[in-house]
Amino acid sequence: MAETLVYGVAAVFVAYVLYAAYFSPTQRLLARIPTVGGPSGPMTSYIGAMRLLKNSPQVVREGYEKFNLKGSPFKVADLNRWIIVVSPRLIDEVKNAPEDVLSFSGATNDLISVDYTLRLNKAAARRNDYHLGIIRSRLTRNLNTLFPNVHEEIVAAFADLVAPNGDEWVKLPALSTNMQIVCRVSNRALTGASLCRNTDYGRIAVNFTLDVMKSALLLRFFPRFIKPAVGSRLPLVPRTVAAAASHLRPLIEERLRKMEEHGNDWTDKPNDMLQWFLEDAEGEERDLEHWTMRILLVNFASIHTTSMAFTQALYFLAANPEYIQPLLEEAEAVIKEEGWSRAALQKMWRIDSFLKESQRFTGIGSISLQRKVLKPYTFSDGTSVPVGAHVAVASQCIHSDEEHYADANIFNGWRFAEMREAEGEGTKHQLVSTGNDYLSFGHGRHACPGRFFAAAELKAMLAHLVLNYDVKLENEGVRPPDEWVGVSRVPNRTAEVMFRKRQI
Repeated sequence: MAETLVYGVAAVFVAYVLYAAYFSPTQRLLARIPTVGGPSGPMTSYIGAMRLLKNSPQVVREGYEKFNLKGSPFKVADLNRWIIVVSPRLIDEVKNAPEDVLSFSGATNDLISVDYTLRLNKAAARRNDYHLGIIRSRLTRNLNTLFPNVHEEIVAAFADLVAPNGDEWVKLPALSTNMQIVCRVSNRALTGASLCRNTDYGRIAVNFTLDVMKSALLLRFFPRFIKPAVGSRLPLVPRTVAAAASHLRPLIEERLRKMEEHGNDWTDKPNDMLQWFLEDAEGEERDLEHWTMRILLVNFASIHTTSMAFTQALYFLAANPEYIQPLLEEAEAVIKEEGWSRAALQKMWRIDSFLKESQRFTGIGSISLQRKVLKPYTFSDGTSVPVGAHVAVASQCIHSDEEHYADANIFNGWRFAEMREAEGEGTKHQLVSTGNDYLSFGHGRHACPGRFFAAAELKAMLAHLVLNYDVKLENEGVRPPDEWVGVSRVPNRTAEVMFRKRQI
């Protein structure tokens, strides 16, 4: 009897697996979409997932050229989901679809396992993302006011971290050096001068993103039902949050004391994001853990993306030194007229263009606009996508498509400056502008809310660099090759750039 029961349960289980793998509505929808990169079976699809992990640019380009250019979708296997890459003609539909149908936050949660890596399953930050509203509104509105402090920190950070003597050349690891500079500059606007220059706090802020991504990558190898058991035991992020809280506690307690004594106005009241968080938080959000997590979340969103963007631009500049003098001349002329101000940055068209072209050429991934399907959805071309799958577009291929950009595979630092010279195009092609042909900051309502601050930071850093340093690569003219982790692009993590004080 017991043996019969065991066989019966096993048969039911096998039948369920076969149904889910081959006959369920989800599988029937997926079967209609061609697969690129490997087989599409329930187990053999992992072959394609490993290929995507190692060679995503080639896999996505294969599908783009074979299917997307004809207006058709294709799918690729990720470690624990299917990604359906739709035609560029459907970008507006992806970005405009309701959040409860094609979900940005759902895709983000899948990619970094938010409930376990950030421990936000019980945190107010998961239920109330008021920090995003502060970034969109108060941070952007205060850019003019914040800029003098941001510029001051750029000058101080470069002086501390990029310090050749006389006419000597000093060789520095580009990415790690830029991360330290960006961490200081970003946190000057987040937490103020005293904490942003604290070496231990800076290390914690930089490591937070690394800890989250390491934990997320590990969790992607586990089935969904095992993740709670594994995720609840991951030690990296809780340790980092506790360490950050130890630095933020005295700062927060002092500011709360002054708010208690003086209300929302007192002499020398800080004008930074931490202060805005303290003023806007309500109820359970008003405690040290939540404020610490808010600050770390903004660091997570800003430090690594900005430092990678600046490193990519630095590699292009060092490999193509003919751009240095024109960028220098623009910076000198504009600053002579406007001084160091945000208004000056807005007149630096060539610097803006150089950074935007760098991002077009080496954006942060092979796909963009990832959304998780929460409800069955059919696009206008008839493509039906099942619940649980991800939808995306092939951003790297779009950025290198001759339909959008002439000589798309050639780096042209003045490309966007020249496009802005046409009548009526003066603002359309600036770094912060997004569009169906430029997706480095995303597009639509989920476009990066901090891109205006990031753009100001990047432009001020590049202007400061060309005004004060000469740069080159040890292997002159040879740009360090990028690295890939799945669909994400990373600037070469070990390459070094040589600096010396600008020789007048």
